[in-house]
Amino acid sequence: MVDGLSEAVVQTQAPGLAAEAGTRRARLVTAGVALALAIAVYTPILRGLVGNWIENEDYSHGFLIVPLSLYFIWERRDKLASLPVEPSWWGLPLLLLSSVTLFIGRLGVEYMNMRISFVLMISGLALMLLGRRIYRVLAFPLLFLFLMVPLPQSIVNTIAFPLQLIAASLAVDVLHLVGVPALLEGNIIHLANGPLFVAEACSGLRSLMALVTLGVVFAYFFRRNLVERLIIVVSTIPIAILVNSFRVALTGVLAYYFGQEAAGGVVHETQGLFTFGIAFLLLLFEAWLLSQIWPRLFGSRGEVAR
Repeated sequence: MVDGLSEAVVQTQAPGLAAEAGTRRARLVTAGVALALAIAVYTPILRGLVGNWIENEDYSHGFLIVPLSLYFIWERRDKLASLPVEPSWWGLPLLLLSSVTLFIGRLGVEYMNMRISFVLMISGLALMLLGRRIYRVLAFPLLFLFLMVPLPQSIVNTIAFPLQLIAASLAVDVLHLVGVPALLEGNIIHLANGPLFVAEACSGLRSLMALVTLGVVFAYFFRRNLVERLIIVVSTIPIAILVNSFRVALTGVLAYYFGQEAAGGVVHETQGLFTFGIAFLLLLFEAWLLSQIWPRLFGSRGEVAR
């Protein structure tokens, strides 16, 4: 009697579960089709974005952003599979913001706005078609996509020149410490055998953008505490400035002792890889230091699940 009742209950529930699974699949297919349509609509903008990554070495790290974002989503696959697909109208404001951003970008021929519009669009689609619970899980991978958008030249010019001055000033201090006579005039370092011009390419903006991206990824994988993650990401800015200043100082030392030719070409590019490696080691040291200090001060408070 009991076995027959259990079998009847299972048979009664089976159609409901099958209908629920079918509804979930249909909603996921709808979301996939909407994403494909959005990519198709934004194809000219995305093509220009990829071209920018190729032409501008400052943003060549953009090629890593989408694969990493997809990996972050894949890493959450079990949690995503356990959540219901519940479409939400809360995605509509994001879609409207995306449309307004795209309109302003096209009106002013501002590529940054048009590219940001794409990220806002897929975020809005995810929220509206998949629901708030799934969107909360996808929030970090989607926000991570903003790092693939290059800054407009107007902002680059505003940031780059102060960075040039900071790099030149700190480099002169280092040169004085190692006994190399140097005189600073703006972003020009005068050495005994000729001037050393700290150009925009030497401002450290390239290493800053790449290091911020590295800092976000590094913090995600190696720290679970939210505050520690924020500390690591924010610290990439002074680390990038200090490391770039060291690179300029090293260039000055080579130029002083071996001539201007010794500080350029392949040697200069090798310095970039070397100093970026130093920045990575500093991040490792900082993460290790936080792992030693943080648990003693605060325990496990503030930890966040991936």
